[in-house]
Amino acid sequence: MEQRGRGWWERWQWLLFFAAFLSGKGSLAQIRYSVSEEHDRAVVGNIAKDLGIDVRTLKERGFRIVSSSNNSLFTVNQSDGILYVNGKIDREGVCERSSSCLINLKTILENPLEIHYVSVEVVDVNDHSPSFLDQKTRLEISESALRGVKFQLQPARDPDGGINSIQLYKLSQNDHFRLEVKDRGEDGKIPILILQKSLDREVATTHKLVLTAIDGGKPPKSGTAEIHIDVLDVNDNAPLFTDEIYTVMLKENAPIGTTVIQVNASDLDEGSNGEIVYSFGNIVSSKLRKLFEINPVSGEITVKGHIDYEEKDKYELDVQASDKGFAPLTTDKSVTIKIVDVNDNVPEIEVTSFSRAVSEDSRPGTTVALISVNDLDSGVNGKVALSLPEHLPFKLMPSTQDNIYSLITSSPLDREKEFQYDVTLTAVDSGQPPLSSEKTITVLISDVNDNSPQFSVSQYAFYVAENNVPGESIFTVSASDKDLDENALVRYQICRDCGDDSKYASFLNINSENGHVYALKSFDFETLKSFQFQVLASDSGKPPRGNNATVNVFILDQNDNAPVILSPVSANGTSEGVEEVPRNVNAGHLVTKVRAFDADVGYNGWLLFSLQEVTDHTLFSLDRYTGQIRTLRSFSETDEAQHKLVILVKDNGNVSLSATATLVIKLVEPKEAFAASDVQNPLSSDETDVTFYLIITLASVSALFLISVIVLIVMQCSKSTDFSSKYLQDPNYDGTLCHSIQYRSGDKRYMLVGPRMSIGSTIVPGSNGNTLVIPDRRRRLSVEFVCP
Repeated sequence: MEQRGRGWWERWQWLLFFAAFLSGKGSLAQIRYSVSEEHDRAVVGNIAKDLGIDVRTLKERGFRIVSSSNNSLFTVNQSDGILYVNGKIDREGVCERSSSCLINLKTILENPLEIHYVSVEVVDVNDHSPSFLDQKTRLEISESALRGVKFQLQPARDPDGGINSIQLYKLSQNDHFRLEVKDRGEDGKIPILILQKSLDREVATTHKLVLTAIDGGKPPKSGTAEIHIDVLDVNDNAPLFTDEIYTVMLKENAPIGTTVIQVNASDLDEGSNGEIVYSFGNIVSSKLRKLFEINPVSGEITVKGHIDYEEKDKYELDVQASDKGFAPLTTDKSVTIKIVDVNDNVPEIEVTSFSRAVSEDSRPGTTVALISVNDLDSGVNGKVALSLPEHLPFKLMPSTQDNIYSLITSSPLDREKEFQYDVTLTAVDSGQPPLSSEKTITVLISDVNDNSPQFSVSQYAFYVAENNVPGESIFTVSASDKDLDENALVRYQICRDCGDDSKYASFLNINSENGHVYALKSFDFETLKSFQFQVLASDSGKPPRGNNATVNVFILDQNDNAPVILSPVSANGTSEGVEEVPRNVNAGHLVTKVRAFDADVGYNGWLLFSLQEVTDHTLFSLDRYTGQIRTLRSFSETDEAQHKLVILVKDNGNVSLSATATLVIKLVEPKEAFAASDVQNPLSSDETDVTFYLIITLASVSALFLISVIVLIVMQCSKSTDFSSKYLQDPNYDGTLCHSIQYRSGDKRYMLVGPRMSIGSTIVPGSNGNTLVIPDRRRRLSVEFVCP
């Protein structure tokens, strides 16, 4: 406040002076005096005399010193105009470390107004002698120290300036050391002790030197310090720093205790000679020691005080590494600490334009969004880099303007693989440490019709029982489309112009929405055993895409045909016949054979014979499987002459169908039988042909039986149970589930099983597509199989 007031008063005085000067009523003069420091009440000069002012008017005109930054140092006598020094002037206190010390004064006279400038030069006198902080310095130097080794000594201090400051150092006469002076500018001259001749501990264990600092005064003044050098035994390896240059960046406002840098030195010596102690050099000022400290063991430099970038942006510290040998060796290294401004603003990401949905058929390079980044920091801290993950099909394209980017596609898109992408944008500035921010945008991939419908299988196989109800669903086909919405809406139709495959398409219809196939007529296995057709599936895209599949339909036989008895048939066509048998035939005589036929196949066509009615159960027997009627015993005189047999023939369907025939057997005398035989002679040739064919059949069956036994043994060894794959994939399928012939040969009964289904196979009612299910079980059968 005092300085601001003084400045205002000076400006006001200048205005007065300028006004007076323009009016011709003011005057201006300037004189210069010099005075030596340290003179009490010294006369500086006679201002009134030197300016030609009448001393008698000094009081009237108010002669005084009106302004001076050091006005308390001088006073003017209004009686005689002489300028005096108030007390002693200490030049070092007024103008510290300045080459010249000039004090400007302003004197003023009123009526008329006169302003005069007085410059007083305070001449330095050599009133301070150089002095050392430590009057005694002890150095320990190994006898193995090489010539030329330097030892930095503590410099002396002299408050005087200019020529009166320290000008040189002298070292007392000796044979081993010489002195070198290094000029450090503001830090002054630094004495360095240099070993010029090797030390020998056996000759002299200590050396005492006197270091003299001399200033440039006349006469010169000096100060001395004793240097005691102890010669130690061999420690011939000095510590070596691992780095030639140590430079580190330190943020301002770093917390106290923050590690700045860690210097590291190594010593090839062993034991205590190789243990290193770190310290600041002698020239490190006390101010720096308040800001930083060094760990003597680890060499870690840490923050001790407040670091302010605005106060100073760089510090240089002299660090010493000394070993613990008897004669410690020391290595000096300079550490440069650069203070950097803090990076306290994170980058900002702004999406200026964004297409939320991108078509999957977009070409690489399609623009998705326009993005800008901004950082309030400046310089390196404000330089921002924008990036995104590499695995995404997008990339950033920089604009011609700084910090403007375009997000574009880098590779083809496929909605069916990935329908949306969460793109995380990361902005990182170049500050140390860098600050970053993230922003995630969601990019949706819109669908195009690039996928055709796909059936679950390329070929279907369905089994439909005959006699189905027209108009009912018999099976279902299914197709799916990987696209979306309308592009995935599948519709079905039966191809009716596909050549031979469309021959039976008129029998069917299909639901276009769900793929249910309906039969428009009832199928008859006996007239149609299998057929195939083509089903088309198309989506609703623009343009639509389609695919087709082949459907194979196999008709399964049902027991819808009753047995038809071929023999015996009477002449008028009724199922009633007459056979004459001689009375003298023995037991087991073949009376006749009942022949029947069933249009169905498998179990539905497997016929069994039985006697429904018989007059005498003790006379005749009917073979259940062959239909042969034989006598059980010889006829007696008491047996009736005529016997009636009602024969029942039924199939083996789930619901058996049957037919009956009546046979009348007449017992005649042998002569009548022979006569009857002569009458029936025209038919005997037919009977002979039948017998011949039976013999051939028996021979074929016997051969097939042997082959079947071998095949069964091989199948048992291989443990194959895959019956369904063997029979259901037969391209020559005729709808038969089982076809068998049974006959008796001696004491054994044989069954011929056809190749369409094994014993025990069933059709599961109500199963989807009437699928044929083969039970997975094994059991021992009491009959022997011959598989043709």
